[in-house]
Amino acid sequence: MSVSGFVERAEPGTYRLGIRLLELGNVVKSRINIRDSAMPQMQALHEKIGESVNLGVRQGDEIVYVERTSSGRSSVRVVHLVGARAPLHVTAAGKLYLAEGNKDDLRNYAQRTGLPGRTPASITSLPALEKEIERVRRHGVAFDNEEIEQGLRCVAAPVRDDSGELVAGLSVSAPAERYHQDWAQLLRATAEAISVAIGHIKPEK
Repeated sequence: MSVSGFVERAEPGTYRLGIRLLELGNVVKSRINIRDSAMPQMQALHEKIGESVNLGVRQGDEIVYVERTSSGRSSVRVVHLVGARAPLHVTAAGKLYLAEGNKDDLRNYAQRTGLPGRTPASITSLPALEKEIERVRRHGVAFDNEEIEQGLRCVAAPVRDDSGELVAGLSVSAPAERYHQDWAQLLRATAEAISVAIGHIKPEK
């Protein structure tokens, strides 16, 4: 598969979408630069916590995972395979994108998709989703508490470009029993470092 350019193996334990698949998916060139800027930071975070670190971008009503550092400590989860897609509302990275819009945007998303569930923990009603997205806005990070795969938890922080636009979600995923609350702070700092690397200037308070 790597020969056709759809998936590349960057180095042991690291896989990325091949340039051919990025072209087919209409992922803009600037996102390729994000991947290059993100990877050293992702590897450093991976080494610090020993769990999978993922980079996801929005395409339509889905998150597409474009980078991943895999952990030898756990089996590869289907949702976080490079190139995998998932609905925005059941993923931590996807919730970051939903939090960028207003109430009408969220309502339209719910109507378009029907909010399909993947596990018993998935959010499948608009009122519950509105409450969850408000929580994302408050905390500046988003969570997936076994909402796309039972036994898997995830936290995501936003990566922003020079215009302040959300261009990717950086996330850490791990089996629920290994999940640690302290990751949110580490993840936020890593996402901010990637943002700075691609030109983002954090507004002064």
